[in-house]
Amino acid sequence: MTIRVVLADDQTLLRSAFRVLVDSEPDMEVVAEASDGAEAVDAVRATGADVVLMDIRMPGTDGLVATRAITADPSLAGVRIVILTTFEVDDYVVQALRAGASGFLGKGAEPEELLAAIRTAAKGEALLSPAATKGLIASFLAQGGAYGTVETDGGEGNGDERGNEEGPLDVLTGREREVLTLIGGGLNNEEIAQRLSVSPLTVKTHVNRTMSKLGARDRAQLVVAAYENGLVRPGSH
Repeated sequence: MTIRVVLADDQTLLRSAFRVLVDSEPDMEVVAEASDGAEAVDAVRATGADVVLMDIRMPGTDGLVATRAITADPSLAGVRIVILTTFEVDDYVVQALRAGASGFLGKGAEPEELLAAIRTAAKGEALLSPAATKGLIASFLAQGGAYGTVETDGGEGNGDERGNEEGPLDVLTGREREVLTLIGGGLNNEEIAQRLSVSPLTVKTHVNRTMSKLGARDRAQLVVAAYENGLVRPGSH
């Protein structure tokens, strides 16, 4: 199966370089290019793309607005978005991850990293391996900022410090909270399975149920949820 890729970046030269690289691979092809977010959304709808390499900062409609438009459209539920950014610690990137992007990649990444990111996203997995992704989220949540201060620990002691107020994770079972915590720590399904002494298939089931209950479009959103709700603290994993 050929992975259909849309390139969204306002720099023509950069798009050309990405096209040559992607089209050189036998399992992927560039099906459209876009110079801003609005064009990217139109291109995705017109081509049935699998993966979008989305520049976060573009004139006109930026990558964040485009990401939200794509993830909000039920007919585009299978489209995966990889954010391209020059600035790794960027509020826009955090918002894009929360909106459903699969992860992000620095524009200075090696060609092999870019191709691996496309394949990873196409499989429906999140780009969570680079420590920068977890560090990015942790940085903003630790600062308080727009996303709240992480105050609770991994469920020990007094647990949720919001008193009797119903929390967003109350819909999860104890095992699903465990899995969410480990996802927030950057573990993949195989590593979680080993940690919990269960099969990877069982972990996948827990992950899918957790995503469904929390309304998460992508695994990357589960990482954000783990930090936002205090299951994982910066530096704790």
